[in-house]
Amino acid sequence: MSYPLTLPWANWLKQAATLVGLGLSASLLCTLFIIADGLQDRLGYADVGLVLGNTVNQDGTLSPRLQARLDKALALYRSGYFRTIITSGAVGKEGHDEAAVMKGYLVAQGVSATDILVDSHGNTTFASARNTSVLARRHHFNSVLVVSQYYHLPRSRFILQRCHLPNVYSAHADFFELRDVYSSLRETAAFIHYLVRYGSCGA
Repeated sequence: MSYPLTLPWANWLKQAATLVGLGLSASLLCTLFIIADGLQDRLGYADVGLVLGNTVNQDGTLSPRLQARLDKALALYRSGYFRTIITSGAVGKEGHDEAAVMKGYLVAQGVSATDILVDSHGNTTFASARNTSVLARRHHFNSVLVVSQYYHLPRSRFILQRCHLPNVYSAHADFFELRDVYSSLRETAAFIHYLVRYGSCGA
């Protein structure tokens, strides 16, 4: 008489596969929510516009993503949504101060240098938000309109609000590329990390 071979770990594998599937489904839903939310601009007249930094090429030119952010901010500035702009970035591996280069681009497009505040220590989204909070208290800003890639905006708004800026508006750069797929998935993990870690700004 033969007996069926029992695999005591078979049920565990099935349960694990189910949990993994549920986790992937939840992550995908979160990613889709972030994308949909970020593509929906939340425009409002603000005391200051905040442009989050991105890559400056080795030759000093702007990456397409960064130029798109600045062009969006420039259009909003010219439309009167804010009168002051914060350029926030850091010195990248290419050796350029992103925030300073961003200011130079805006000035070349006709923005008065006196209308631009430079934050050269915004090496992360959290650092940019914290530094913006400090500048807001110094200059009596009560509202901010943040400009970045669409998938980056929900997390940016979240941390700005945690940094004592309750009136936060947003607008996405008009630039899309294939790597947005990866960036959006990565942003889901980053957003969850921020939700867990940053209950307050500390600024």
